[in-house]
Amino acid sequence: MHKKQTLLIPEDYTEFFYWVKQRTETFWNKSKSLSNTDGYYCPDWVAGAKWIGMTNEQIDSIEAKYRITFMPEHRAFLRILHTIDRKIVNEYEEEGETKTYQKSFFYNWLEDDDEIVFKLNWPYRTIFDDVLPSQGVWLKSWGTRPASVEERERIFAEWYAKAPKLLPLTSHRFLVSLADLVDRPVLSVYGADTIVYGWDLRLYLLNEITDHLDLYVPVFDKEDQCYYAEYRDELKEVFDLAQQKLPGKDIPYWKELMLYWSSGWSSFGLTPPGDNGEMVQPIMSTYVPEEQEATQKTFRTYE
Repeated sequence: MHKKQTLLIPEDYTEFFYWVKQRTETFWNKSKSLSNTDGYYCPDWVAGAKWIGMTNEQIDSIEAKYRITFMPEHRAFLRILHTIDRKIVNEYEEEGETKTYQKSFFYNWLEDDDEIVFKLNWPYRTIFDDVLPSQGVWLKSWGTRPASVEERERIFAEWYAKAPKLLPLTSHRFLVSLADLVDRPVLSVYGADTIVYGWDLRLYLLNEITDHLDLYVPVFDKEDQCYYAEYRDELKEVFDLAQQKLPGKDIPYWKELMLYWSSGWSSFGLTPPGDNGEMVQPIMSTYVPEEQEATQKTFRTYE
């Protein structure tokens, strides 16, 4: 009897990042002309792509340039992976014409200066957009909401300055930069609707680039007569174990903001108030200042 082969997903960060590098680059070079029992191939735009790492000297210069500090696992990520040698190409329609724009797979800290400055300011700007209105987001720890916009911003700015720094990875994903944290999570920040997208950089990458890591298997649905993608067993085990460890986790300052909306509670293994588990609930505020009524989350389009 043959022993079932298992896919080993390293836990050590350096080993994991090299595993990501090998697995993604192998997937990106998979030929569509060859027999493939898994049935998945990379998109054309990324075929043949390679990761572009940074030197320690380059990482040091970036820290000095932006006055930031990369945590050890973030430095290892930048040294081994960082970004890839091509851009994602997106299409959109404008006045009847198809136009395209390009963006980095992960931010290129050596080239994407404007985008990185924009994203370093993103959490402050977009969260304050939700705090600014007279009936907007207001955390319990901030006390009574002042009438003046200037005073509201002063209170918010003081809170934000104390909160752990957020460093951009891609899109609106940010890694928490705080040495005192055992688990430094990646947050998805879309204004005040902020959630944990991965409780550490390893879990985040397994979640964010699952398809590029070739960690899906096709499962045939006899009823619908079609295939759908399902996590490989080894990846399920990693995510299941992480889920078991959620209760009791904390992120200074950011946890209170995430628990303001019901969408953030699952990030900590919690069930938001009023959720009976029977149906999908709207994203509702879970702390309501005395002067306002509970409201459903309205999503903004940020530019």
